[in-house]
Amino acid sequence: MIHLKRTEWFSNIRTDVLAGLVVGLALIPESIAFSAIAGVDPQVGLYASFCIAVTIAFMGGRPAMISAATGAMALLMITLVKTHGLQYLLAATVLTGVIQIIAGYCKVARLMRFVSQSVVYGFVNALAILIFVAQIPEIKLMNPVAWGFMLFGLVLIYAFPLIPQIGKLIPAPLVCIVVISFLAWIFQADLRTVSDLGSLPETLPIFLLPNIPFNLETLMIILPYALTLATVGLLETMMTTTIVNDITETESDRHVECRGQGYANIVSGFMGGMAGCAMIGQSVINVSSGARTRLSTLVAGVFLLCLVVFFKSWLAYIPMAALVAIMIMVAFTTFNWSSLTQMRTKPMASNIVMLATITVVLITHNLALGVLIGVLCSAIFLAKKLESAVGVEKIEVNDTEVIYKIRGQIFFSSAEKIYSAFDFNQPNLKKVTLDFEHAHVWDVTAIGMFDQILEKFAKRGIIIQLIGINEKSQSLFQKHSQTYS
Repeated sequence: MIHLKRTEWFSNIRTDVLAGLVVGLALIPESIAFSAIAGVDPQVGLYASFCIAVTIAFMGGRPAMISAATGAMALLMITLVKTHGLQYLLAATVLTGVIQIIAGYCKVARLMRFVSQSVVYGFVNALAILIFVAQIPEIKLMNPVAWGFMLFGLVLIYAFPLIPQIGKLIPAPLVCIVVISFLAWIFQADLRTVSDLGSLPETLPIFLLPNIPFNLETLMIILPYALTLATVGLLETMMTTTIVNDITETESDRHVECRGQGYANIVSGFMGGMAGCAMIGQSVINVSSGARTRLSTLVAGVFLLCLVVFFKSWLAYIPMAALVAIMIMVAFTTFNWSSLTQMRTKPMASNIVMLATITVVLITHNLALGVLIGVLCSAIFLAKKLESAVGVEKIEVNDTEVIYKIRGQIFFSSAEKIYSAFDFNQPNLKKVTLDFEHAHVWDVTAIGMFDQILEKFAKRGIIIQLIGINEKSQSLFQKHSQTYS
């Protein structure tokens, strides 16, 4: 579905255009760097960023969010490019888009409900650290003059918004780029520039079909890569959506966003670009600069292409010191500092989940694996918490009758604890009542455990009564129990 509502495009024109210009500039060195990671020409990343940004502006579900070529996706392409070449990457990119569209219609984004806040914080903080670390190689190449320009750029970025009246009108990162570039030109400073990162494309992207055999063998080659790319892409996109929603205090349609990412990757693949997804860093730049509509995303994509194709001789002289300063700001803005200050007051389990997510992402550079480990840790801690709330109270009515009051969430983790609370050897026992008024049975493991209890009592000829079972638990008993009637 193409979104053309006026309020989603033209309610914040000046700020959106300026923010889009900043993002478009910042996308260029990143796109070139991500191309190098994937082992392809710079134009593959640049074309991808243009195609994805423009397509998602019309098809996405989250206004003002930036999607383009990303480092997380580039890391997954290395083996495919080395083994089979660029054409197979383009085909995998198209298939990635198809998978994401299917995931959007299947509403896979609902799985985000299983990602706890601690996992989100861990993901974001790890990404912020990776963004900062990614600048270190460039910083190591800087001479003292470049260091001075970079530090001055940081001062501009943080000080300019404090200037009355005009501070909020023009995005500080754009001011940083313009001022640093102007000063470097005036003083003829010896600085590395965008041109040092690689060659820029000469022409506009054109439609092309991947030059590969269209058969089952090709599908088997690209399918594993496409599935991984689609998963990581949607995961990073959903995380970015959550962050942008929080910053702008608005909601968005995650399912539409999933489909939009799919359409964008299909366009990218057919136009000679690699797969991409939402970018947390650039999205933070965009919305932090005041952008709120789809216009900013469109401007970023179009401006990037115009600069690269028509003004590359000017673009080539932008100092890397200015762009590094911007990315350092992005890293510090992306990092959730409150997650550190709140560690003393939050439960230990939450802190462990966040730190585990950060550690895995930093060690593997695999965002999906980090989130998976975080979700698993959250699930384990939740199971332990639910298990601790489970209990059985034994009430002896008389010498021949006993009531067991069961409480809590009964599932595979707590089944053994419940079973051990029953006394099967009590003498003179004639009747046993199991009271489920304050309990809920969740799975077949719990049902099997209660079957064992009922069988043991039944073998002794003891009358068994089950009371207080809620409707859902009763339905589970009726479907899976061998002794319940």
